[in-house]
Amino acid sequence: MSVIDHLSGPEDLAPDEREAVETLLYRLADDEFVLAERYTEWQVRSPTLESDLALSNIAQDELGHARLWYDLLEDFGHEEADLLWERDPETFTHSTLVELPFESGDWADPIVRSYLYDEAEHLRLQALEDSSYPRLEDRVGKVQGEERYHREHATNWLERLASTEEGHERVQTTLDRLFPHALTLFQPVDPEIEARIDEYGIRTQSLDALGQQWLETVVPFLESLGLAVPIAEDGAVTADDLPETIGRDANHTEDWFDLYEEFTYTYHDLGRDSAERIMSDPDDQ
Repeated sequence: MSVIDHLSGPEDLAPDEREAVETLLYRLADDEFVLAERYTEWQVRSPTLESDLALSNIAQDELGHARLWYDLLEDFGHEEADLLWERDPETFTHSTLVELPFESGDWADPIVRSYLYDEAEHLRLQALEDSSYPRLEDRVGKVQGEERYHREHATNWLERLASTEEGHERVQTTLDRLFPHALTLFQPVDPEIEARIDEYGIRTQSLDALGQQWLETVVPFLESLGLAVPIAEDGAVTADDLPETIGRDANHTEDWFDLYEEFTYTYHDLGRDSAERIMSDPDDQ
């Protein structure tokens, strides 16, 4: 089947089209939401007041981006409680990069993680600019404007940390630990559905193409800082380069289930059966 110029609205999609759109939206939203939850752990713990405010703002941005994508899933009849607070944690499809706990007190961790993630996010947003699904395409611009700041923040801090002997060593240790998990950002949720996402033009570049572009961006930059990137010299990614658990296929580390219990604790402790909306839907403005 050739690429579709434009898909219908949510109520008129064929079942296979809807499945493709929903799969893409879940991977987008879950990544952003879980990463934001991890970032909040650094509030009042960052090395300076400015960096504390910056990471808090980035966490808020990521929650807002997750909100945009989850809102589009509500077009298909999903309710907020079912998308997050009462959802089976084994159904989340985020990358393991965003679920891993931070190394205690090591500022290199959120910086390296942010750099690897935000460069990938930049590329995947570009692949949505001309999406065949109009509801998705309409929201990309808002996310891109804020993500630009995230990339600048991570890049500037990474250069700063790598400029000293101690900082360079910490960054290298963190890179060795996180890089395999960053590769999972480009792993499929389901190969057949991912192929349909590309076939229908919902995403204009494949995961393989995006992953290659990402490597061509991050590897030279990291090496320019004197860092050794844990990947083969030819840049070919194999199964041996990936961690045992990749997240995209809904298999997660135990750290994810601990985090899930933490962020749903208050909801369940208060006996809630619905969720209050904190951020408004842009469609309602």
